[in-house]
Amino acid sequence: MDRVRDWFGVRATLLLPTLVAVLSFVTGLANISLRDVSGPLDPYLPAAVQQTVGFTGALTGFLLLLSVYGLRRRLRVAWYATAVLLPMAAVQGVLLSGAAIPFLDIPVATPLVLLSLLSLPVVGLNRRLFDREVQLSTTQQAAIAALLGAQLYITAGTYALRDHFTNVNTLTDALYFAIVTSSTVGYGDIAPRPETQNAKLFTLSAIVVGTSSFALALGSVLGPAIQDRISRALGTMTDTQLDLLEDHVLVLGYGELTEPILEELTGVVEFVVVTPDSATAATLQQRDVAVLTADPSDEEPQLRAGVERARAVVTATNDDAQDALAILTARELNPEVRIVAAATDRENVRKLKRAGADSVISPAVLGGHLLAESALGDDDSEAVADRIVDDEV
Repeated sequence: MDRVRDWFGVRATLLLPTLVAVLSFVTGLANISLRDVSGPLDPYLPAAVQQTVGFTGALTGFLLLLSVYGLRRRLRVAWYATAVLLPMAAVQGVLLSGAAIPFLDIPVATPLVLLSLLSLPVVGLNRRLFDREVQLSTTQQAAIAALLGAQLYITAGTYALRDHFTNVNTLTDALYFAIVTSSTVGYGDIAPRPETQNAKLFTLSAIVVGTSSFALALGSVLGPAIQDRISRALGTMTDTQLDLLEDHVLVLGYGELTEPILEELTGVVEFVVVTPDSATAATLQQRDVAVLTADPSDEEPQLRAGVERARAVVTATNDDAQDALAILTARELNPEVRIVAAATDRENVRKLKRAGADSVISPAVLGGHLLAESALGDDDSEAVADRIVDDEV
């Protein structure tokens, strides 16, 4: 089952489109100057498509990389984008089936087609994993609206005053001027005519509006990235790291009993610790332990830590009441997950089982059994282990 997950799970859904993106980008670069196609669809393609197919492969590869970034955050819109871009990459591979890397005569389109077709069913099978909607803050929404509004204003104004500009004849020319002005590239091939004051005044307004909206949009994009860096410094996993968790062990809370558990899990299976103590979280992060700083009994951090995708849940702190709340929440969110708990007080074993734990072990009972067996001179550890697991008290 684990091997099947590796081949067809979320990691495969990320890896295969990434490989397709790289191949598509390489194919586009290898044939960037191609002016016509030589594939089987050549007779049926318009001239405009034949003239642009050489460089659209690189663009498709870039867009696929962006969609993979969205897949890492489990965004549904990124899944749809990937499902559209993969067939496009395959079609471009067919169109460039006769193309090869210059000077090496190595075909690059065939593996692109095969890998694109292989990626489609894998992406389709994992559709349910990508159920997160795009959530934009008010600042991000305002930044996007400002950027789009600025481009619309500059494009419409430039086209309306096209007789007062050099080299502006179509809406494409006007949009080109809007983008290069907002991004401060300014190639200089389009400019207001020296004798026209209206065009100069409009250009001044375009510079102010365009650059301001572009800077605002850039800040809204870099803001979350900076926040992720701060989260890592404080010992908290980023959303991207949490979204990649699958078939892992969720450790709710941290205490003296938890440390041996982490030592046993390290190198064997992926796991994440949820603890409300920021100092403990920072210490664990320095040891490269995946950790989320939050209340382990709350629904939101358990969902962020992937309780619905976890193979097991472990609670082993010194607070049986807090462990019981965490168990109740985990059992409600994932009725099928296996939950294992450690009871600090012997009388709480049954209570933790009623809360939803599948197996509860009391260190007090464990120590008593081992001491008694050792005093009686019985070193049959297997029999002791069986008695501990089967003991209801």
